[in-house]
Amino acid sequence: MPRASVIGLGKSGIAAARLLKRDGWEVVLSDSNTSPSLLKQQQQLAQEQITVKLGHSLDLNDTDLIVVSPGVPWDIPVLVQARELGIKTIGEMELAWQNLSTTPWIGITGTNGKTTTTSLIAAIFQVAGLNAPACGNIGYAACDLALSTKIPDWVIAEISSYQIESSVSLAPRIGIWTTFTPDHLARHKTLENYYNIKAKLLSQSHLQIFNGDDPYLNKMGISHWPDAYWTSVKGEDFLVSEQGFYIADGWVVEKLKPNFQPEKILSASALQMVGEHNLQNLLMAVAAARLAGIKPDAIETAIRKFSGVPHRLEHICTWEGIDFINDSKATNYDAAEVGLNSVKSPAILIAGGEAKPGDDTGWLAKIQAQAAAVLLIGSAAPAFAQRLQAVGYTNYEIVGTMAEAVPRSVELAKEYQASVVLLSPACASFDQYPNFEARGEDFRKLCLFWVSYSKPQGSEDRNR
Repeated sequence: MPRASVIGLGKSGIAAARLLKRDGWEVVLSDSNTSPSLLKQQQQLAQEQITVKLGHSLDLNDTDLIVVSPGVPWDIPVLVQARELGIKTIGEMELAWQNLSTTPWIGITGTNGKTTTTSLIAAIFQVAGLNAPACGNIGYAACDLALSTKIPDWVIAEISSYQIESSVSLAPRIGIWTTFTPDHLARHKTLENYYNIKAKLLSQSHLQIFNGDDPYLNKMGISHWPDAYWTSVKGEDFLVSEQGFYIADGWVVEKLKPNFQPEKILSASALQMVGEHNLQNLLMAVAAARLAGIKPDAIETAIRKFSGVPHRLEHICTWEGIDFINDSKATNYDAAEVGLNSVKSPAILIAGGEAKPGDDTGWLAKIQAQAAAVLLIGSAAPAFAQRLQAVGYTNYEIVGTMAEAVPRSVELAKEYQASVVLLSPACASFDQYPNFEARGEDFRKLCLFWVSYSKPQGSEDRNR
C-alpha cells in the first residue's frame, strides 16, 4: 500500500488525509503542535485508520507522497530536502485539483478582495441553480469537495499565494486577480517572487480576469496579459484592453468579442456593500458569471440578496448614531486603508496585532484625514505609536487588548461625536488570536456587550 504523509492538522490537512485514505493510501498526519483539541482529533481520526502524530516532524524515510497544508511554509528544510530526494510534494489544493480536474474551476487570487469576490461568485452561481460551493481560504477545504458524493458543477476557489506555491498542475477555467500590493513578504522574500507566484495561477487559467484599477496590475497590462478581460469602475475609457467590464452611468456594462458592443448587465446600486473597492469586486464577479454563461437576471437577483462577508467591513450594530464595523480581515496596510476610506468620518480606529512588512504611508495619511482617535492593541502597538508620532498624529492610545479597546472606543466616540468605531487592524492576529475570524468575533461580542451596558437607564422599559 502506498504511504502518504500529510503535514498540518487543520481543516485542509484532515480533508486531504481522508481523501487519500479513501483512495487506498496508508496515511500519517503530523503536526508539530499538541493541545487537548488536537488530541481529541487524533482519537477521532484513529477510528478512521488515519494515524496522527502530534509534536512530530516529518519522517522522510517512510513516505511516497507529502501533502502540505496551506499554513506550512513551502521552503522549510524538511520539504526542501524531500523535493531534492525526489519525493512527490504537493499542497492540499493540488490534491483536490487532481481529483476534480474534470470539473470547471474559478480560481480567485490577489492581495485583497479575494473573499468578497469569491463569495459574490458563489452566490451568483447558486442563484443560477448551479452546485458551486466556495472553497479554499473560505468555505470548504478543497479536498472536502472531492470527498463529496455529489460532484460540483463548478468549484469556486479562493486561492492564496501559499496554495498556488504548492500547486503544480492547477489550471482553472477562469482565473481572477483582484489586487496586488506587498504582503506575505516575510514568507515570499521579494515582491517579484510574490508576483510570480500569483501570476503562475493566471498563466495556467484558460480565461483571465484582472482588476484594471489596481495600479500594479494595470502597469503590467496587455503586454503581460494580452488576452485577458479587464475591469474598471472608472468607465470604458479606463479599460486596459478592448474587452472587459466597467461601470458607466451607474450600470455594470460588458464589452466582449466579437463585436465589442456595450451591453448593460445590472445597476451597480444593486450591491448593498459600501466602498469603491466593492464595486471592483462586483465587476470581477459579474465578469466570471458572464464568461460562465450565466444570464443577467440571475446575476442581479444574487447581487441584490448579497449582504457581505463576515469580518470585512461587517456592520455589527448601531448605538446612538454610531456604527460599529468589524474589518478584522484587513490584515495589511492596504486593506486597512481601504477600510478607513469606506466608512464615514470621523472614526475611532482600533488597530494593531502582529505587524507585517509593507508600506504604511497611505494608511497613515488616511488616519490623519479620517480618524478622530486611534486605539492600539497587540504586539505592534509600540511601533505603530512611533509611526503615528513620526507623522505628527498624537491622538492615539496604547490599550493593549480588545477588551480594553472596545469600552474606550465607546467613550471616545461620544467625546468626538464620531460616526463610526472601526476595527481595521492592518495586522495579522496571531499574537493574540488563532486567526482573524476569532479576533472579529471577540470584537463583535464586546461591542454588543458594551452597547447594551451603555444604554441609558430606563431604555429597556421604553423598548417594551
